[in-house]
Amino acid sequence: MISIVTAGELRSLALQFKWGNAKLDRMEFALGYFDEIPIEYHKLVDAYSKIDAYTQSIGQSMGKNDLWIAATAVIFDSRLLTTDRDFDRLDPLFLTRDWLAPIA
Repeated sequence: MISIVTAGELRSLALQFKWGNAKLDRMEFALGYFDEIPIEYHKLVDAYSKIDAYTQSIGQSMGKNDLWIAATAVIFDSRLLTTDRDFDRLDPLFLTRDWLAPIA
């Protein structure tokens, strides 16, 4: 599964990087293997609010898109694959985060 927020961020980056149609088609093909979890999913708002309150309480707020992505992983008890170290503060309290080194 993939958060709709992650899918949106990927699509935005592809446009910003001016990917051509062939590369965009491959990305959409790959995204087709995942179920996109919408923001409206009934348990998502509760998980979002708990994670946001926690990060605010420790003085390490997160970006709003990262909160939605983390909340999606939490409600499905899924491992979060990321190149973003911002999720480190949630592991293992809320989720299990697997960090992947970005390719330069």
